[in-house]
Amino acid sequence: MKKIILFIVLSCVSVYGKTVTDSVATHLSSLNEKQKNILYEFEILKNNGFSTDQFWLKNKNHFPQLDDALRDELAKQVFVNSHIVYSAPKDAAIQFWMQTQLLTNWMFYLSAFIAICALIALFKKYWSLLIEVLIKNLTPLFRFLFSPVLLTYELFLIGVVCVIYGCIIDEFVLRTVIIHLGLFLLWSQSTAIFTKVYWVKKYVLEIENKFWGKDPWETVKTICLPAAIVTLALVYILYKVPSDVFYNYEIVVSGIAAVYALPFWRSLEKYLCPVLFPWQSDYSARSIKSLGACTVIALFITVVLVCQWNAVFYNVITALTGLLLLSFLILSSKINFRYNYRNYYYLQFVTILFLAAAFLYSYHVRLNEIIWFSLIGTSIYIMLKYLEVSSFFSDWKRGKAWAWKLLGLAGLLWLLGKGILYISKFLFIS
Repeated sequence: MKKIILFIVLSCVSVYGKTVTDSVATHLSSLNEKQKNILYEFEILKNNGFSTDQFWLKNKNHFPQLDDALRDELAKQVFVNSHIVYSAPKDAAIQFWMQTQLLTNWMFYLSAFIAICALIALFKKYWSLLIEVLIKNLTPLFRFLFSPVLLTYELFLIGVVCVIYGCIIDEFVLRTVIIHLGLFLLWSQSTAIFTKVYWVKKYVLEIENKFWGKDPWETVKTICLPAAIVTLALVYILYKVPSDVFYNYEIVVSGIAAVYALPFWRSLEKYLCPVLFPWQSDYSARSIKSLGACTVIALFITVVLVCQWNAVFYNVITALTGLLLLSFLILSSKINFRYNYRNYYYLQFVTILFLAAAFLYSYHVRLNEIIWFSLIGTSIYIMLKYLEVSSFFSDWKRGKAWAWKLLGLAGLLWLLGKGILYISKFLFIS
């Protein structure tokens, strides 16, 4: 153990694995540092299989007369209960290396600090030049990434991600918001892709122009294909989240739009419209005719599903019934028949017949949603007809009896409320 100084801190106790005799404890307490070092080195040589005879002959004069057993026990106790602290000797190579490492570490810290200060100074001096270079070189890249065409496809993909990711969210409000954001992006960006009009404010104008246009392919691109994409997305949503039943209403709207935008329905309009408009009139809005044809299609689909008597279709039937109620309320309005009232009277009969049929069907199969749809739809229909009948005799704004008409409206609402309470009591309690 040349050139190595071993500082041994000895902590002796009375018990270590096995009992230490009083003789050993007495001798341990009387050892000085030199003797402890010799015994420690003796034990190391012994543990590593070296011959200890020559070492002991050289160093035994530092000890009083000890027998071999006591010497071995003392050496063992010193070795077990010692802690080594290594210190490189002066001018040793290891000491020079340690000092060099300490010096270089401080050099590294200092170089990092100087580099930070230099970079701050350089940024301060060349910041404007750096920004100018970045703008000059990266502007083409940003123009490409955020060009109207590429941005449209990027937003379309974001819509797909919103629909897929939204279906796995447990929280209802967040799930609904993200899914509908995805549906909006799918509709708007697919419309932009097919029409090549890349600004949101023009989408509705494109739909309105192409829907009444003469080119059937433009109608397919503008309305049918985007509606079909949204319908497929809603099918996926209903498969993943069947508990959110309101998507059944949305898929009916998108599905009807996708089907009705197909070109061959345009040629069938003249055969479908007479179902709700049997008398030809001098004036009939194009949109009312199309709504009437679409209502006939939806009514036919509803009758087909009702005839199945299968609970699987109840949600779709409910959605179609709600859509048909809204359509009949619009179609039966007096404002659509300015010159020929025969169609107006006929539509009142058809609307009342549909309201009664919807109520009877919902009561028979116990579909509470359709029951309430029919009750609310009937109430709205009665109030609209009250206003329309009053307008036959005098204008609300110019007439002098508007207060009496308003009082009659209040009484009508009171009667409707009482009627709904009575019907609901009859339906759900009796």
